[in-house]
Amino acid sequence: MTWGATDLTVRYGDRVALDGVTVTARPGTVHAVIGGDGAGKSTLLRVLAGLGLAHDGSVRLPPQERIGYVPSHGGVVGDLTVDENVAFVAAAYRLRGWQGRATTLLERAGLAEFRNRLAGNLSGGQRRKLAGSLALLPEPHLLVLDEVTTGVDPVSRMELWRIIAGAAANGTAVIAATTYLDEAERAGWVDLLHGGRQLASGTPQEIVDGIPGTVTDEAAPQDRATAWRHGRRWHQWHPDGDASAGGPYRPSLEDAAIVRELLANGSAA
Repeated sequence: MTWGATDLTVRYGDRVALDGVTVTARPGTVHAVIGGDGAGKSTLLRVLAGLGLAHDGSVRLPPQERIGYVPSHGGVVGDLTVDENVAFVAAAYRLRGWQGRATTLLERAGLAEFRNRLAGNLSGGQRRKLAGSLALLPEPHLLVLDEVTTGVDPVSRMELWRIIAGAAANGTAVIAATTYLDEAERAGWVDLLHGGRQLASGTPQEIVDGIPGTVTDEAAPQDRATAWRHGRRWHQWHPDGDASAGGPYRPSLEDAAIVRELLANGSAA
């Protein structure tokens, strides 16, 4: 069974937050949702978490008790200890025999030694790992993660992705919004949103291969309207494919996303 949405449209008053978006989350696969601020990522994930947002289009979801959700902020109760957070979630889902699974999840997240610590006294990365562990406690069929790695240290990011990959390996369908394009490159499928619209959908390589024109690596930009910084260098997009002045370069998913957004903004025909 696959989960997702077809022709999903969500409005907040006169503003269209999502405009005809179609996504499919497959069991055993990590599905990344990328895009800038205001792209519609959080709105999409709230719908897929079953939070009851009014919408047009169809949505396919497992029962609510089989959906795990980590919002972009929070996901834990700061005034409860780690163990109390786990017990709270277990009671909310009416779980039985959850103690062994909780121990396994906390050990994998590196939190076993902090079980008696208030969640509010954990580091940012530890709180996000706890939130992910809590979402996995009821053994969800669909795991929805809203920028779960944003703002955490590199080691915690790595550990969080180990948890995410482990969930997918166990058959969970994972859909995760991320601002880190290197993370999205690990996903089996990627959707790029911009202004509520779906600009691209496919494997990371398919999205890279599908951009028009060419991208070159430059010491200085030829046209700042279609160039962006990459470390101390510049990446230059040539809509017509003329890359004679630039060095050879294999575009990344980040480059492909920028090109698609430039097209959406009318930077080139």
